[in-house]
Order: sequence, then structure tokens, then C-alpha cells
Amino acid sequence: MLSTHSSATGSLVIHSARVVDRGDIVEDGWVRIDDGFVTARGTGSGWTPADEVVDAAGIAGPGALLTPGFVDIHGHGGAGAAFDDGAEAIRIGRDLHREHGTTRAVVSLVTASLDSLARNVGLIADLTETDPDILGSHLEGPFLDPGHHGAHDPSLLRHPTTADVARLLDAGRGTIRQVTIAPELPGGLDAIRQIVAAGSAAAVGHTDADASMAVAAFEAGASILTHAFNAMPGIHHRSPGPVLAAAADHRVVLEAIADNVHLDPHVIKLVFDSAPGRVALITDAMAAAGSADGHYDLGAVSVTVENGVARADDTGSIAGSTLTQDVALQRAVQAGVSLAEAVRALTQTPARAIGRDKSLGGLRVGMLGDAVLLDAELRVARVWSRPRLLV
Repeated sequence: MLSTHSSATGSLVIHSARVVDRGDIVEDGWVRIDDGFVTARGTGSGWTPADEVVDAAGIAGPGALLTPGFVDIHGHGGAGAAFDDGAEAIRIGRDLHREHGTTRAVVSLVTASLDSLARNVGLIADLTETDPDILGSHLEGPFLDPGHHGAHDPSLLRHPTTADVARLLDAGRGTIRQVTIAPELPGGLDAIRQIVAAGSAAAVGHTDADASMAVAAFEAGASILTHAFNAMPGIHHRSPGPVLAAAADHRVVLEAIADNVHLDPHVIKLVFDSAPGRVALITDAMAAAGSADGHYDLGAVSVTVENGVARADDTGSIAGSTLTQDVALQRAVQAGVSLAEAVRALTQTPARAIGRDKSLGGLRVGMLGDAVLLDAELRVARVWSRPRLLV
């Protein structure tokens, strides 16, 4: 039975686990958390008494794994709730994903009017002050290529202007963590520079960019590729496209949706092999994650979910996912990705992509005591998270 715990105050020791952290696996490891921060680590029985002592193997069985809390930098909802629909909907969706190991998340918004987006990023800015598991917002639109709009309403797409970008950034009050943009749009490269200068990450996505345009975007400061391969040109031997351009640039993190729908398992492995240490496993989850098949809304787009696959009613495009990050971990490992690298892609790498890896995404001394206990089949047994994020 899954249980979610808060390690806000007091001391906690979790022992007898394979600790998987930042590319390493430590056998028979233990981690000590005091007042929500990691204060010590070791192996064997070298831990000292604590207010709460958790025998990882006793709870999760032989081969129990302890990892840092998962960080999702791109998700739209869950448990029937869409993140575009206000604070209560965001909290409902976050509760669902927290149970699956996602202790911190960026709240992604689909394309909408500027008024609506400005209002929502302001609301999310407020939530970052009261709900410490919310890291900020991600604007996936409106500055997208109409030819690669996916599940975004093409009538609401627009070219970036300095004034429009500034309005949204100002409304976010420093909490917009990333903005997805098609760099080939008029004003696209200037907008990337503007986004980065404001302290947000610019992400190349929903784009018709070829490799040279993608390189120009990365030179302008873009540092993320939004859901690699999806809503962009693929790889051709005479036209390598944005994925290979991103893989070749050590500054760029590639988002991957490891649900075996957005990416075939062979392609999941290819992404990891092409960009070692630079893959962020995201959910891109919409409201149907953790819910039944049926009809849902994703922003202004009507979506039908059948057999767990979400598609826009009008175009048939894949419309987000029903993925949770524990399942992404399972799918990545099944695809042949090493356990250590798959965990890194859920923890350290996404935290680094939004500039939070000094406090999040690891179980090193001084870092926040967010942790996930999994069994040998990579199923979540327990989740711990500190309720105050101090970065």
C-alpha cells in the first residue's frame, strides 16, 4: 500500500536499500534526513538512531531501491484535473503524481490567449509561495509553428514580439521556468535571448526548424528540446533535424516521453545513447493520467483517451500522455537504459535543466530530503518530500 510522508521536522533514517543517485548505485546503503535535509549517508549499519527508522527491504522487499524524488519539468495534469483550470485542479493533479514519485514539478500550460496565460502564470507564481512542490510554470505556447501545433489550438498561436514575451515573463514574477518556442518564427531568436535574459530556460519545440536553425537557437541560449522527436522534423540521413542538433550540443537537455507511444522503445534507448546525462524523462501528462478512458479537455482542444492513449478529436494528434514518472522509469529500463541513467533522467537532469540541481535531484548531504522507495520491479512503495523548498 503506497504511503506518502513529509519529512518536515525531526530525523529520519532509511536503510538497507540500493541507493541510486546521480549515476551511482550503492549497495546496502542508508540516508539520514534531519529537518528535511540530507545530513549523512553511508552503508551497512553505520547509521545512528533517529525519530523514524525505515527498513527499506522490510517495506519494499529484496532489492529495494532508494532514489531522489522525481522532478517533472513538463506535465499538464492528472486525476481528471487539468493544470490550466486553476489552483485546486493543479493540487489535484499534483497529488496524483506525487503518489507516483514526483515530489516536485513544473506546471505546464497549453496555448491560450495572452490574457489567460498571464493570469495563469501569475496564479502559479502565487502557488510557488504556498505549495513548495510546485517549482513554477512552463509555457508550451503560444509561440509555436502552426504546422506542428499538435494538440494546441492553431487559432491561438502567434509570433513572439518583445512586448508579448515581456508581458508573460512579468506576469510570472520570475517563476516561469521554461518557455517552448519555435525558433524559426519571425522574432523567434530574439525571443529566446529575451527569455534567457529573464532567467528562464528557452526550449525548442513544436517547430519546423532544421538542424541549422536549431543550432542557431541553441547559440541564442535555448537549452532544452521539448519532447524530442514529437512535433518537430525527425532524423533523415540528409536532413538531421533538431534532435541530432540537440544531441550534439552538451548544453542542451532533451525531454523524452518514455510511454512507448510517443517514442518507440528503440528510440528511447537511442535518445539516451545519443545524449548521455542530458535526457529528462517527462510525463507530458494531461488530465487523464491516473483516470479512466474517455473525453477530456486540454486547453481549448477536445481530447479522447482510448486504451490510455490521448488524441485530439479534430486532428488525431497525440495530445499529451497518461504517463506517470514511475512508469517512465520502468519503460526506460525495459528499453535497455541502465537503471542509474534512467533515475538520473528523472532527478538530477531535469533539476539541472531549470537551474535547481544544487538542492533537488540528489541525495547528497545538504540537499533536500526528497526520496522515493521502490521495489525491485520499480513500483513506488513510499515517497518523502520536504514541504519547504529553500533554494
